[in-house]
Amino acid sequence: MKKGDGKRLEFQSIKGFKDILPGESIIWQELATEVRKKFSTFGFKEIKTPILERTELFSRGIGQETDIVSKEMYSFKDSKGRGLTLRPEATASVVRAYIQNRLYQAFPVQKLYNIGPMFRHERPQKGRFRQFHQIDAELFGDSGPKSDAEIILMAVSLLEDLPLGELALHVNSLGCPECRPAYKEMLKDYLRDKTDTLCVECTKRLDTNPLRILDCKIETCKEVVTDAPIIDRFLCRECNEHFHRLQEYLNGYGVPYILNPKLVRGLDYYNRTTFEIQTGLLGAQNAVAGGGRYDGLVKLLGGPDHAAIGFAIGMERIIALMEMNRKFEEKKPDLFIAALGDAADRASFVWAGKLRESGFWVELDYGLHGLKSQMKKAGRLQAGKVLIVGDEEMESGKGILRDMAVKNQIELDLENIVSVLEGILKNG
Repeated sequence: MKKGDGKRLEFQSIKGFKDILPGESIIWQELATEVRKKFSTFGFKEIKTPILERTELFSRGIGQETDIVSKEMYSFKDSKGRGLTLRPEATASVVRAYIQNRLYQAFPVQKLYNIGPMFRHERPQKGRFRQFHQIDAELFGDSGPKSDAEIILMAVSLLEDLPLGELALHVNSLGCPECRPAYKEMLKDYLRDKTDTLCVECTKRLDTNPLRILDCKIETCKEVVTDAPIIDRFLCRECNEHFHRLQEYLNGYGVPYILNPKLVRGLDYYNRTTFEIQTGLLGAQNAVAGGGRYDGLVKLLGGPDHAAIGFAIGMERIIALMEMNRKFEEKKPDLFIAALGDAADRASFVWAGKLRESGFWVELDYGLHGLKSQMKKAGRLQAGKVLIVGDEEMESGKGILRDMAVKNQIELDLENIVSVLEGILKNG
């Protein structure tokens, strides 16, 4: 069916699921390349986990009362009645792989990263999709503030190398299981007298996850928490020392940051250090990266009592910022071979294959069309150069190379045409 024929398409993508078309994929490829290059300098290695996991992995790891588990997961039963879920985030899957494959036995500190799709059934909006993509980094086996500072520096360094505009790093400490309960009770006491001004979601969170209220984007809720007690007054000595040492590392390297006592993470497994990198260019969805420490999750999911810290970066939001700050041009063919006649057609197929082996993008005409038709095709593809070879050229041993940018042409010897073209294309 042709576009514009008045008929409705029989099949369309699911709402909140987006095609990444060839003209767009170049920026995705560039971002992934930059991630792999940057993360390798910090000693992180790529891990690929399945997109489908047991539902219990997320309900236990993320927390049954969180919005992700209670509302947003794509879950279903398989033929044997087992609960399966499309992963809503990467950390639980990476932790599961870390435990199942005993990665901690190879080396006490493991640095892993993952790039791939996640799935959440929430209302699609600018910068937020139901299938979205994340860059996820996790560091296992160290509980000290130096690993916090290192992973924050890695995230900041990556984003600074991309054309994203001005960004702001926010940091906070959520305390630990020893000191956080007292703060949560104080926060509940403060909020109970103000339930009539809280949104519906925050009213529900009051007893299940009161820290999330601090992060609500609804204006009335933001006003309510303006004078709410802050957690730094409740931190125990160890958490205070940890957070102070982290700041010393960041200050020593010259990383600017904002102390944000209302910065929390939405998942139950976080403790102590939490951080977020924000932009002012994407409206309400201002966080482009966020993470923190989750020292109890590995043990909670059946592994050893190993500390961990990590972060996730939303790729769609990063790409939106990259597109705002830089124009990306799709790569064009280096060469188009216009072959006329059976002998030239067979020879050009071999030449194209050899040049492709050397890393050049070479296009051919798949039919035996005339020169005018093939030149039009080369023009539409925006090929840099066109090699014209017909029966006469095959007999004389001389082909014609046309430069499509400056519109001039030269004669080339066909005897060593592959090596000659390699030299010309390498130099542009």
